[in-house]
Amino acid sequence: MKKLIAAAMAALFLSAGAAQAEPSVQVGRLSCDVDGGVGLIVVSSKTLTCDFIRKGHKTEHYKGSIDKFGLDIGFTDMAHIEWLVFAGSSHEVKKHALSGHYVGGSAEATLFVGLGANFLVGGFENSYALQPWSIQGQTGLNLSYAFSSLKLW
Repeated sequence: MKKLIAAAMAALFLSAGAAQAEPSVQVGRLSCDVDGGVGLIVVSSKTLTCDFIRKGHKTEHYKGSIDKFGLDIGFTDMAHIEWLVFAGSSHEVKKHALSGHYVGGSAEATLFVGLGANFLVGGFENSYALQPWSIQGQTGLNLSYAFSSLKLW
């Protein structure tokens, strides 16, 4: 477990450093509906469905899961997250290019109605960054501050 945490932290810092070293371009947005669930204090896992929306292209559909390791206590109903998607250039985004594994951090607070924010880096050759486009909205009773892992397929 300690190795997994260390690997996630290293990937996050290395990817964030690489993303800052090179200019990036917003290539679209990823709109996701996240299933409700229960935080089990240290870990949680939820499934999601997403649409990748870009001007001039057909919407791509993804399924996935988001796992958290850290403080995650409580329960939430279905949530909605919108991410801006950034890449090194707009020309490198191929069909279903967002499939892959992303790591980063997230924070949420919910008392009946709640807000959250997520920042994740990864995808094909760690070349994409997902940054909050708008605040995550959800209902329930939850407090979460954790490392996050997102898998899209």
